[in-house]
Amino acid sequence: MNISLVLQMAADAEPERIGLVCEGRRWSYRALLQAARAAAADISSAGCSHVALLDESSEAAAIALFGAALAGVPYVPLNYRLADPDLGSLLNRIAPAYIVGDAERIERLGPDLGHRILSRTDFLAAETASETLSSEYEPPEGIAVQLFTSGTTAAPKAAILRHANLLSYILGTVEFGAAAEEEAALVSVPPYHIAGIAALLSSVYAMRRILLLPAFDPDDWLRLAASEQATHAFLVPTMLGRVIARLDAGASADLSAMRAVAYGGGRMPTELIERALDLFPQTHFTNAYGLTETSSTIALLGPEEHRAARSSTDPDARARLGSVGRPLPTVQVEIRDEEGRPLPAGERGEIYVRGDQVSGEYRERSALDAAGWFPTRDAGWLDAQGYLFLAGRADDVIVRGGENISPGEIEDVLLAHPAIADAAAVAVPSAEWGEAVGVAVVVRPGSAAPEEEQLRALVRSRLRSSRVPERIAFLDALPYNEMGKLLRREIRALFKG
Repeated sequence: MNISLVLQMAADAEPERIGLVCEGRRWSYRALLQAARAAAADISSAGCSHVALLDESSEAAAIALFGAALAGVPYVPLNYRLADPDLGSLLNRIAPAYIVGDAERIERLGPDLGHRILSRTDFLAAETASETLSSEYEPPEGIAVQLFTSGTTAAPKAAILRHANLLSYILGTVEFGAAAEEEAALVSVPPYHIAGIAALLSSVYAMRRILLLPAFDPDDWLRLAASEQATHAFLVPTMLGRVIARLDAGASADLSAMRAVAYGGGRMPTELIERALDLFPQTHFTNAYGLTETSSTIALLGPEEHRAARSSTDPDARARLGSVGRPLPTVQVEIRDEEGRPLPAGERGEIYVRGDQVSGEYRERSALDAAGWFPTRDAGWLDAQGYLFLAGRADDVIVRGGENISPGEIEDVLLAHPAIADAAAVAVPSAEWGEAVGVAVVVRPGSAAPEEEQLRALVRSRLRSSRVPERIAFLDALPYNEMGKLLRREIRALFKG
């Protein structure tokens, strides 16, 4: 099967239902399918090896995704925030490509590579007026999406998601046509992230109207949610924090229609989700954990579990508000030690996952082991009831004198201080121990900065002495990317001097 089936089914079921809204433009499922078929015909005639998008979110992203699928060409949304040298390298790796978006930049960075380049305006105009593929055409299987992972010390890897991987996730988690006509999902994550692709596919399959916000801004998000009476939304924790900050500062918006908010993509401070639960008591919150290589979500903490943890007096049950919930029924999760041996409940190690939606594949190689397990490089543990807790990236573990220390346990203690709004722990060089603990903290507005020794004493009172930070930096804000991922490498760089 091919992911274009998702759009075909929606258009067959209710062709005139509005499937997508962007900056006031409204697209029916029939119009989206017609545009995707026209795009597929144009892509096929261009003879390119990839279909790329270098642009903010718009209907062009949806049409290019489904058009590429129909043409049997991998879809490659690119991060438009990349520096020119990094973007130029990626353009070279996908040449010759059919590219929609910033035509001037593409021509400047990738001349003579054989790209077919269209601005968003030209692409949309062409695909609403062109000849289309026959409705009898059978789209091929194979690679659906190629996403470049974030590179730190090495070049980004090209993660591969096949049609079978993505459809396994969609068909296993979403009921076709389950959304009522008034339901609308506000999508504000960038199109080059797996969350954006999963949101498009799952919303179309459920037949829930998609409200695309080209670039996230809390005031724009509130306005769109109110004007279109959004019923569902996905936000990364930093986005949710900015929305709540605007509401707490006096911003007004009618969010009475908002039934469900899913969040993920980064660490969710317990205080923030508790504030959200109090502020939106009528809204169902879901924590979704997944990776690019797993076609999005592999574990969920559902609305009832949020409420149960929030109201519980049992410390273990209450702690589950900081978990990512239980694995989906369609995937298997194991925690393994450094030798690859499964660990029992409560012990920390690396998270491994297996299932049909798990690709674990890159252009360069497959990362799956002989039994089909994918090493996520995320550290964590499962509790006795099967709830999955994250402890950061496996590479972020601080190794002090041979002892492995999770940054998350130190951060949780620091965040318990009433004056600390945000905290991050990283490894810093130590002549005596090889590595020691360094922390960067952000003080709440209006609060006095605590003494460094006070913070050390707090950690010492709750954790072993090896967890006490040797170095402490006070920052105005911690560095995050647009998806709410903490950029620990930038914090580590602060302590190299």
